[in-house]
Amino acid sequence: MDDNTQNLRLMEAMLTPLDYEVILAGDGEEALKKVQESPPDLILLDIMMPKINGFEVTRRLKQEEETKIIPIVMVVPLRKGEFKVQALEAGVDNFLTRPVSEIELRAKVRSLLKVKAYNDHMRNHQKELEIEVATRTKQLGQALKQIKETSLETLHRLSRAAEYRDADTGVHIQRMGHYAAAIARQMGLDKSTVESILYATPMHDVGKIGIPDHILLKPGRLTQGEWEIMKQHTTIGKNILAGSAAEFIRMAEAIAATHHERWDGSGYPEGLKGSQIPLAGRIAAIADVFDATTSRRPYRREPLSSEEAFRIITEGRERHFDPQVVDAFFVTVDEILSIKEEYKAA
Repeated sequence: MDDNTQNLRLMEAMLTPLDYEVILAGDGEEALKKVQESPPDLILLDIMMPKINGFEVTRRLKQEEETKIIPIVMVVPLRKGEFKVQALEAGVDNFLTRPVSEIELRAKVRSLLKVKAYNDHMRNHQKELEIEVATRTKQLGQALKQIKETSLETLHRLSRAAEYRDADTGVHIQRMGHYAAAIARQMGLDKSTVESILYATPMHDVGKIGIPDHILLKPGRLTQGEWEIMKQHTTIGKNILAGSAAEFIRMAEAIAATHHERWDGSGYPEGLKGSQIPLAGRIAAIADVFDATTSRRPYRREPLSSEEAFRIITEGRERHFDPQVVDAFFVTVDEILSIKEEYKAA
């Protein structure tokens, strides 16, 4: 880059025999344009040029991510050493003094091109590594997603197996999960906890796998002895799910054990009261009652209406249910009814 045509041709004559492709620019503005169009591996430039001088050209190129690693050699007059300070502050990498020595020119060009080639190699290598990391991360994410989906499907099927004798089971456990997640979301629980509740709640009755058919499917009321056996499904479920390292399995364990506890302490199996009951268990309790009352059960021929279920839940506030959970349930009641309709039994 030089506004003196004779200087440009001299540089070209010295570099072309070395098989370098030489691009010429007569001022700073033209130089910047050509650099953007076809980034070079090395820039030789004069200081005083029309429109934009060499210092400003250097500053602009060194500020841009794509051009800042291009070595810049500034040609300075022999007795203008103060220009070197300004040039270094602008970002110049090396200097040539005028009149330019062909030997010095070739040596500095060859040396700086090696540096540029190394920087290009490192930059390309870095980009390749970033692409490889991104690809592997995506593959890992997909693999983890597949593992998670497979695990959840397995648990869903095990939950269905536990209640397989109930024809409504498949949609029942789906409704339960979505009811509980809607309530949890309304209560302001974080996304991870809401997701765990969604996946954990369908396992609330997994312990029923240990209850005999003649009790589980008995039409009408159970005897006191049968009722004591039925209540054991909470403890059985807890034991089945105990000891897992997975967060939502641990939550499922707590739900299985406590979804029949009551806010006033009159529930089972432990008679826990108030906040002694895990929040996930309190949420599952109200979801379970709503779904049980509005679905067919062996002990009740016809399901109750949603309005009747709402009345039961309202009456159970501060007695059966956590008041805050009841409030959240009724705030999200439109979503609850939408879930009920979406996952209704065939």
